[in-house]
Amino acid sequence: MASFIIGLDYGTESARGVLIDATSGTITASHTHAYRHGVMTDALPDGTRLPQSWALQHAPDYTEACLAILTALGKGRDIAGIGIGFTASTPLPVTQDGTPLSSILPGEKHAYVKLWKHGAAQPWADRINAGGGDFLKPFGGKLSGEWLIAKAAQIADEAPDIWAKADKFIEAGDWLVWQLTGQECRSLGLATYKAQYDRESGQYPDHLVNGLDTRLSTPHRVGTSAGRLCREWCEKTGTLNQPDIAVAVIDSHVVLPAVGGVTSGCFVGALGTSAVYLYLNQAARDLPPGIEGMGFDGSMRDLWCFEAGQAGFGDTLAWFVKTFPLAHDRNDLAENFRLYNQLASEMAPGSNHLVALDWWNGNRVPHASSALAGVLMGLRTNSTAAGIYRALLESLCYGARSVLELFLAGNFPINRVVMTSGLAQNNPLLVQMMADILKYPIEVPEIDHATAVGAAIHGAVAAGLVDDYSQGTKRFGARTSRTIIPNADHSAVYDRLFAQYQAMAANPALHQALQQIDDISRHIPA
Repeated sequence: MASFIIGLDYGTESARGVLIDATSGTITASHTHAYRHGVMTDALPDGTRLPQSWALQHAPDYTEACLAILTALGKGRDIAGIGIGFTASTPLPVTQDGTPLSSILPGEKHAYVKLWKHGAAQPWADRINAGGGDFLKPFGGKLSGEWLIAKAAQIADEAPDIWAKADKFIEAGDWLVWQLTGQECRSLGLATYKAQYDRESGQYPDHLVNGLDTRLSTPHRVGTSAGRLCREWCEKTGTLNQPDIAVAVIDSHVVLPAVGGVTSGCFVGALGTSAVYLYLNQAARDLPPGIEGMGFDGSMRDLWCFEAGQAGFGDTLAWFVKTFPLAHDRNDLAENFRLYNQLASEMAPGSNHLVALDWWNGNRVPHASSALAGVLMGLRTNSTAAGIYRALLESLCYGARSVLELFLAGNFPINRVVMTSGLAQNNPLLVQMMADILKYPIEVPEIDHATAVGAAIHGAVAAGLVDDYSQGTKRFGARTSRTIIPNADHSAVYDRLFAQYQAMAANPALHQALQQIDDISRHIPA
C-alpha cells in the first residue's frame, strides 16, 4: 500500500491540509476548513463585547478543522508522518489535562486564545521593555505585544482569577500537537521566538509574570517526533496507522524546506496576512539592530535563523479591497482584487502622488509596537482608490526593504531573495514592485500550498522518511521557480519615494501622535 505524509497549515481564518505521496513527492489532495468562530474582534460567541485591539479565537475550532482535514485526507490511507505550521504567537490558557478555559468559562474574554494579531497586550510589553534585561538581547532589546509573555502579563494583571485557573499557558500549535498525541511536547521554535526561551540555560524569563515558569515546559527542536497520532484520533479520522506527529513550527518558518530555503545566506519572505522575513546562517551572529529575534534549531536543524517581519501584509490589502470594493458584487473578493491590480498596474511609479506607511496592524521592525498605525501621505482631491491601493502595495515593499537593509547594515550577506505564498504566486504586480524596490532578483518557487508542504516535510523528518531537511526539500519541495528581474528605471523612482517613507517612519512627532491616538482609543468603553 502507498504511504503518504500530511502537512497542516493553520492560518488566521482557516486551516489547510495537503496529502503528499511519500514515494513520488506529488500532492495528491488538499482540503481547507474555515474556523467556525473566525477571528473574534467585536464580541465573544455569547455576545460579550470586546474592547479595542482585541483578536481572539476559540480553540475547539482548531480541532474541528483538524478532524475535517485528517478525515478528508487520511481516511483509509497509510500516513507516515504529519507536520503542523501554526500562526504565532497564538497562546491560550488551559487546565492540567489541556482543556481550554474558554470551554469552561465561555463568557470570560481572557479565557480564549489570543491570536497573533491581538494588540491589546502592547502596554505590558512596553512595561517589560522599560525594565530591560539580558533576555532581550537576542530579540533586538524589545519584547513585542504580539508575543506570549506580554499576553500572559495582560491576563495575570487584568484577570488574576483566570490566570490562577490556568495550569498551563501554551501556544495553539503546541496545544494541537498535544490533542493529537495525548501528550504535551512543545516546540523550540515557538518557545524561542515567542516566549524568549534561552536554549543554553534551558530557562524562560519567568521573573516577568508570576507563575509563568510553572505554566510552560521544556521545548524540543524541529523535526522531533512529539509522539504518534493517538488511537482515538485514528478511529475518528479513519487513518489506517498511527503516524508520527512532528513538533509544531511557526507557520512562516515551516515553509522553508518547501521553497529551498535551507542554506546559509538565503533571505526568505513568507508573505501571508502578515509577512515574515527569515535569514539563515551557520554561525551565531550579533543581532542586527531592529531585527526581531534569532534562534538555533527552531526553524531548520543546525542553522541559526534570524527573523523580522511586518505585522500586516495581505491583511492590509484585504482590508482595503473589502472596505472599498470596485466590483458589481461587492463581496466578490477575487474580482475586486483583479480590478484593483489591473488599475494599479496601469500607473507609473510615483504617478499616484502618495506614500504610505505599512503599519496597519502595528509595526514589528524596528519599533515592535502594535500602538503604531498606518499613515497615508500625499492625498489630494484627485486621488483615486486604485492610486491608494498602489500606495499600499508599495508601502509593503518599502517595509520589506527596511528589513533587508537592516540585515545588510549588520554585514549579513544576502545571496538569494525568495518570496513565497499565494500572494507571491498570484500577484505579479506585487512581486515586480518587490524586485524594483529591493533592487534584487526575486525567486518565486512554483509550488502550491507551500506552507502546508513545508509542514509535511517536517512530518517526513520526524517519521524518518528522510534523513534531513535538505533531502526533504529535494524529495517534496518546489522543483522549479521563476525569477523576476528589477526594472532599473522604476528602481530609481522608488529610491526617491523610499527616502520619504524612511523620513516618515522615523518621525518622532508622528510616533507620539499615533501612540496618543491608540491610548485614547483603548480607553473608550466597549
